[in-house]
Amino acid sequence: MRVAFHGADRTVTGSCHLVECAGTRVLIDCGLAQGGHETEARNRAPFGFAPAEIDFVLLTHAHLDHCGRLPLLAKRGFQGEIVTTAATRELARVVMLDSAHLQEEEARRHARRHRHRRPQDEESAAEAEALYTALDALNCLDRFGRSAAYGQALQLAPGVRVTFLDAGHILGSASLYLELEEQGRRQTLAFSGDLGNRGRPLLRSPVVPPPSAIAVMETTYGDRLHKAIVPSIEEFYQAVAGAFARGGNVVIPTFALERAQEILWYLRQGREDRRLPELMQVFLDSPMAISATQIFEHHPECFDPQIARQFRAGNDPFALPGLHFTRDATESRAINRFRSGAVILAGAGMCNGGRVRHHLRQNLLRESCAVIFVGYAARGTLARRVIDGARSVRIFDEEIRVRASIHTINGFSAHADRDELLDWQRQVRPQRTFLVHGEEDVMQSFAALLRDTRVELPEFGQSCEI
Repeated sequence: MRVAFHGADRTVTGSCHLVECAGTRVLIDCGLAQGGHETEARNRAPFGFAPAEIDFVLLTHAHLDHCGRLPLLAKRGFQGEIVTTAATRELARVVMLDSAHLQEEEARRHARRHRHRRPQDEESAAEAEALYTALDALNCLDRFGRSAAYGQALQLAPGVRVTFLDAGHILGSASLYLELEEQGRRQTLAFSGDLGNRGRPLLRSPVVPPPSAIAVMETTYGDRLHKAIVPSIEEFYQAVAGAFARGGNVVIPTFALERAQEILWYLRQGREDRRLPELMQVFLDSPMAISATQIFEHHPECFDPQIARQFRAGNDPFALPGLHFTRDATESRAINRFRSGAVILAGAGMCNGGRVRHHLRQNLLRESCAVIFVGYAARGTLARRVIDGARSVRIFDEEIRVRASIHTINGFSAHADRDELLDWQRQVRPQRTFLVHGEEDVMQSFAALLRDTRVELPEFGQSCEI
C-alpha cells in the first residue's frame, strides 16, 4: 500500500493524491494549480503517473483546484470511474465547462497577441493551445459513475472501501474515510478534503471521520483564527454602505460555489434589516455562479436544517429585490453604466480569470468605490497582489492604479481555521499525519502544534509506503 502526492504539496492549489492498494489505483482529486505563470505551467506537465492506469477518482468537491484537471486526465487516457456526491457531480459539470471556455478564450487571446510571431520553442507553442476544450470536458463527464451518499460505504474494488462524509465546505463537499486491505493487512486513511468553517448560515458543520491510522489533511488556515462571523458581517455592511455614501460601487471577487450564495444571503438579510439601501442593485455577473445558485436549490440534503425548511416553504434565501443575473457578456458590459449604488459579484475569486477583471479595471481606479475580498487568494494571483497593497496592477496589458478602498474579510471563509483543524485532527487520532493544501510556512506553524503523531510535509511527487 502506498500514497503519493501530486499536487497541493507545500502549496494550496492543485490537489491530487494517489492511493495504491491490492492492485487498485485510486486518485483523490485532480485539480488545477492556480497562481503565477510558473505555478500554472505545472498544469501542462505530466501528471507523475499514467492516467490510463488509474482505476477510480474520488472527487471531494467541485472547486477548480480539486476538479479542474479531470478533463485533461481523461484527454490523456483515463478510462476509470469518477465517484462523488450528487451535488458535486452537478457542480463539477458547470465548473469544468466554464474552465474549458476560459482555456479556449485564453488560447484565442494568446493567438491574437502573437499572430505575427513564430513560437520560439515548444513551451511557447504549447501555451498557445487550450489545456483542454469544452469537448474534452464533456467527454470527461462520461467517466462519472456512482453517486456517493454521505455516510454510506462504497466497495470500489476488493480491499478498497470508501465512505464520503459531509465536509461542510461547499455544497456536496466531502471528507473521505478509506478502508484498505492487502495480503491480510488492514489500513485506514482519513482524507480531510477542504474542511468547512463551523456555524455557517447555509451548510452543515463538518462530520469528522472515524479514528484512522493515517490522516491527509488540508492546512490552508493552519496558522490563524478567523474573525468571528458577527463582526465580519458588520464590517461587510459598513464597507458596502461606505462605498454607496461616497457615490461609488462595490466589487466583490466571488467564488461561484458557496461564497456567492452566502454573500447573496447576507445582502438579502442586510436589506431586510435596513442595514443596506432598499434601492441597492446587485449583479451576479457569473454564469457559473448563476448555475450554481440554481443547483443549490436541487440539494436540500446538504443544507443547514433551517435553510432547508425555507426552501421547502418556497422562500428562496438567495432572492432579493434588485438582483440581476447577468449571463450574457453584453449584459455584463452594461453594468459599467452604473457609476454608483451597485454591488457586483463576479468570478473568479482570485481574480485570475473571468469577468471580475473587467470590473476591477473600471472600478479600482475610483476612490469612491470599494473592492471587498471574502475568500482565499493564493500567492501570485491578481487578488493577492491587491490585498498585499499593490499601488497599481496590470489588467489586460493595462496598468491600473489602485485607488479604491480595499477590504479583506476573512470571517466569511469556507475553510476551517487553525483551531477547527486541530480539533479535526485530534478527533481522527492518526498515528501519522500528512499535511497538504497549505503554504509551507503555514504548514510548519501548524505542524508544531500537533502531538502524538508522526507529522510529514510531503513534497511534490513524493511517494510513501503505508
